[in-house]
Amino acid sequence: MNNIQKNRLLRNRKWRIRKKVKGTQERPRMSVKFTNAHIYVQFIDDETARTLAWVSTNNKEGKSAKLAANVKSAETIGKMAAEAAKAAGITKVVFDRNGAIYHGKVKALAEAARQTGLVF
Repeated sequence: MNNIQKNRLLRNRKWRIRKKVKGTQERPRMSVKFTNAHIYVQFIDDETARTLAWVSTNNKEGKSAKLAANVKSAETIGKMAAEAAKAAGITKVVFDRNGAIYHGKVKALAEAARQTGLVF
């Protein structure tokens, strides 16, 4: 399978997920994006198109902890994301894995956020 086919399949997976997952003020969308070097988590209200809170390995706290895009860092970012959500008054979220397969880093991040107190 070449890169063009992989990108097309990823794009279609993302579209299928986004058709069903919508964030509101009471239950925002927790969007997770993994790159080769970083992890990004945003809490988005789709009704007003606003980001309510965000955490990444690229911000000040992530750089000071030397976080990367691996399973161990995903667990740390999941905990940091849950704490940032609680600080913003968010307790319930809709999980958007952004086309990624629910395995490895994505699963570790989600489980850490659940253990810290977020309700999916």
